[in-house]
Amino acid sequence: MAQAEQYLQDALAAFDFGGEVVGAVRYGSGHINDTFCVHTQPGEEPCRRFILQRISSAAFHHPDQVMANIAGVTSFLGKAIAAVGGDPGRETMTVLPTRDGRSFYSDSEGGAWRVYPFIEGTVCLQAAETPELFAASARTFGRFQRMLKDYPADTLYETIPHFHDTEDRLSKLKAAVEADVMGRVKDVQPELDFVRKREADCSVALQALREGKLPLRVTHNDTKLNNVLIDRDSGEGICVIDLDTVMPGLSINDFGDSIRFGANHSAEDERDLSKVNFDISLYEVYTQGFLEGAGGALTQAELDYLPWGAKLMTLECGIRFLTDYLEGDHYFRIHREGQNLDRCRTQFKLVADMEEQWEAMKAVVDKYR
Repeated sequence: MAQAEQYLQDALAAFDFGGEVVGAVRYGSGHINDTFCVHTQPGEEPCRRFILQRISSAAFHHPDQVMANIAGVTSFLGKAIAAVGGDPGRETMTVLPTRDGRSFYSDSEGGAWRVYPFIEGTVCLQAAETPELFAASARTFGRFQRMLKDYPADTLYETIPHFHDTEDRLSKLKAAVEADVMGRVKDVQPELDFVRKREADCSVALQALREGKLPLRVTHNDTKLNNVLIDRDSGEGICVIDLDTVMPGLSINDFGDSIRFGANHSAEDERDLSKVNFDISLYEVYTQGFLEGAGGALTQAELDYLPWGAKLMTLECGIRFLTDYLEGDHYFRIHREGQNLDRCRTQFKLVADMEEQWEAMKAVVDKYR
């Protein structure tokens, strides 16, 4: 696909920004979509900013479905926030329609462009520098679950099929082992043995869903700290962003992905596994904040399965890294040989640590349920 700048002016013309566009520059550190910050001058009023994005066609093959999900969820959130006296313009993303009333603009190459008003006075952090910030993100994601508890999740598109289907991830790993296209299987027997011992675990959450124990929810599916806008003054999370992967799913997976990402102090590709440790105190900080934000929206079964969410999201991620390593590192970007294998090993070390502290993890949930 051609460089986004080639279509930038046409995309700008497709939207009514409420004032003269005085600039549009590349913005942020994301590497999936092409993101620009648009500056406008609406008459005598102060300059306003907007986020303009060209959705990655490589990551999302059906941008119309992505935007249908986002438009539906943000509209629902806006009404729910307004109903309790909140500020929808600040507490949820808002889709700015095109001049012809659509949720996105398609350029001549089929690229999809969308616009959100910029939420001023906020910061986007790449890591939780303090437990308080980790707790703030937890409350925000928990509140996201609470506000969307009555949204009909089955009406959303599954924009990335089998995204958190741990059984499917396991099947793909087995296929990669069978094919062994890079001749690397001989070097990863300890990792494969680790997965084999936990094959049954890969079905725990999905079986609970099939049996009706766990409800289908609206889930974010990428609940890292950098997908929460933090208020610059209060340090509190105010808005969940990056809704491209909003789909039907399990609340325990959103919880678990945050734990996988934030309840440890090591780099994702740390080679020295002695530095990779699951931090039960950070797990407690997040659990307390998440349940506070959720405000009773989760069922008793969902609470029971929260530790499983943490373990399964970490195991699944390790399986994905291992699969990509065996297939030739074509999905996760690498900067050195063996990086995906190192990433796999850190995830499996965290899983092992969780298993050792399993009863403590359950006790934390019981403490705050």
